[in-house]
Amino acid sequence: MMSKKIINTALCSFGMSGTVFHAPFINLNDGFNLYAVLERNSNKAELKYPNIKTFSSLEELLKDDNIDLVIVNTPNITHYEIAKKVIHSAKHIIIEKPFTATSQQAKELIVLAKNKNVKLSVFQNRRFDSDFRTVKKVLSENILGEIVDAEIHYDRYVPELSYKVHKETAAVGVGCIYDLGSHIIDQGIQLFGMPNAVFAELRINRKDSKVDDYFDVKLYYSKHSVTLKASYFVKEPLPSYILHGKKGSFLKSRADVQETDLQSGKKIDFENWGIESEKEMGLLNVIVEGKNINKKIPTLNGNYGEYYDQMYYAITNNKTVPVSGEDALQVIQIIEAAIKSNIEKRVIEL
Repeated sequence: MMSKKIINTALCSFGMSGTVFHAPFINLNDGFNLYAVLERNSNKAELKYPNIKTFSSLEELLKDDNIDLVIVNTPNITHYEIAKKVIHSAKHIIIEKPFTATSQQAKELIVLAKNKNVKLSVFQNRRFDSDFRTVKKVLSENILGEIVDAEIHYDRYVPELSYKVHKETAAVGVGCIYDLGSHIIDQGIQLFGMPNAVFAELRINRKDSKVDDYFDVKLYYSKHSVTLKASYFVKEPLPSYILHGKKGSFLKSRADVQETDLQSGKKIDFENWGIESEKEMGLLNVIVEGKNINKKIPTLNGNYGEYYDQMYYAITNNKTVPVSGEDALQVIQIIEAAIKSNIEKRVIEL
């Protein structure tokens, strides 16, 4: 009997993303080995994962032939340059969202990965949120009928500037439209496909902020539109998913518990993982065969671990990755159209 292939995996940083979203799931997956981490000035990963190998430079890390997969979870504006070096080293790669700062950079990396015969995927973890999965299921069942209008929100109340300087430094690739926008633009595309056109407003509302902290993006389709909104000044949020079809409506809060549980140090138990509170169930109000149905819809479980299950299968069987570079390129193209729309105050055709 052949032994299972183990994918030696390296993290390019051990900040919040590495400690919360990546390391725990890699460590639990028997197809992966959390082999290495890049930490220039500390050895934090070794305290939690004693067998991990620490490198102080990317060049040193990439020279290690034992590494099969590298996760680029560094600041947004560094993704392109680091990813290029990783792909040139012929290692498989996962890049945190946003994929890149520009669509041209994204296209270059997609072509390079194909030429080097490596798997490239972008970590769009919100596809594996409980709330989004539930919304996707409701839509797939066509219980709402033809969609006429939809909204997706990702709202917060964070008036203060981030202590992370790279998040508050004005540059292409930085700001709310790239950080929160990458999540809900991807969700919009997953639910409805690429739009025909985009109209957007981006604003700065926080005192002394140099980057946008509010956006309102309208995606236009042939028979309906989708509104994507995020703001750092929403103390009492609306439902995060608002879907209106010709047969009725579905409303759902953004209530996935995984990030909160991971930050609090909760142990991952996949049988009881990603379960929302029952009070967060979505509301369905539709007409079916002339009768009004108004009921709560049970929420599906969230599970970021499934991303890594799919990534393992893709690498070991030479199959499609869970989130392709082409998927992530579409997100960047919409972000660029939104920025252009905001500057020129007009609808941008795609």
